[in-house]
Amino acid sequence: MVKNVIRYGYVPFMLIGINGAAVYLAAHGASELWLISLIITAVACSFAAERILPYRDEWNTGLDDAGRDAAHAVVNETFILASVAVIPLLAAIAPSHHWWPSSLPFVVQVFLAVLVADFGITTIHLASHKVGWMWRLHAVHHSIRRFYGLNGLMKHPLHQTVEMIGGVLPLVIMGIPVQVASVLAVCVAVQLLLQHANVDYRVGTLRSVLALNEGHRFHHLKWAGVGDVNFGLFTLVWDHLYRTYSYDPQRGFTTDDLGMAAKPHYPTAYFRQLVEPFTARGACHFVDTDADMSSRRTESTP
Repeated sequence: MVKNVIRYGYVPFMLIGINGAAVYLAAHGASELWLISLIITAVACSFAAERILPYRDEWNTGLDDAGRDAAHAVVNETFILASVAVIPLLAAIAPSHHWWPSSLPFVVQVFLAVLVADFGITTIHLASHKVGWMWRLHAVHHSIRRFYGLNGLMKHPLHQTVEMIGGVLPLVIMGIPVQVASVLAVCVAVQLLLQHANVDYRVGTLRSVLALNEGHRFHHLKWAGVGDVNFGLFTLVWDHLYRTYSYDPQRGFTTDDLGMAAKPHYPTAYFRQLVEPFTARGACHFVDTDADMSSRRTESTP
């Protein structure tokens, strides 16, 4: 019974429960400390769900990566929350800050912020698989060898910055209120947990619309080109438009499918991962021909 509750109730609890609580608290002027507590609650619930209903049992066992992943998560989440604090200043000096639709209901403003951020972050994410210098930074995220909640914030801080600029700058220019930005920060944290969760949950046909773990596992297939799919953070709408959506209901995933085939010995220590993009060996590996792409897709088929 508990497993069934998690299988069908985990996603609604996170998307509606945690995010809904953030909307309510921010709309009623609660301290940002309550929002931080919601993120901590979401992380705790993610860890609990992963242990009760894991997609792969072995992904709950560390590969000498727990400390590194925690460091990435703390640094990057702290950066996100700190960025929210400077939004009032940025919004005040933005020349078009009066564009923000403040007359709309608060929850609609949050929904608008999510849609705008989703487009920007998805586009930057896609570019990160195509542009050499961006891939150098983004490769840190693709070096994972197990798929679980904290992976979502396992990013090079510079790539996190680039993604945030792409997703949030348009909102800042429009004059997004700090309360809306605070809820957006919670929504991003919740989404990253859901997207990488080692939880065997079910969302039915919504898996082709929402950017959740069933679809995002395809993005982490280790073969060059094969994983260039499902870039969305919140939704897969832009992937459908970019023609980068992919899903095979028969596909299963193991540890052997993850990582980067071209970089099997990518550094695993936190500080070494910060330095790796700036070394000669941190270069990008592109797929050069359609034939090579086809052969890699064949190789990745179970």
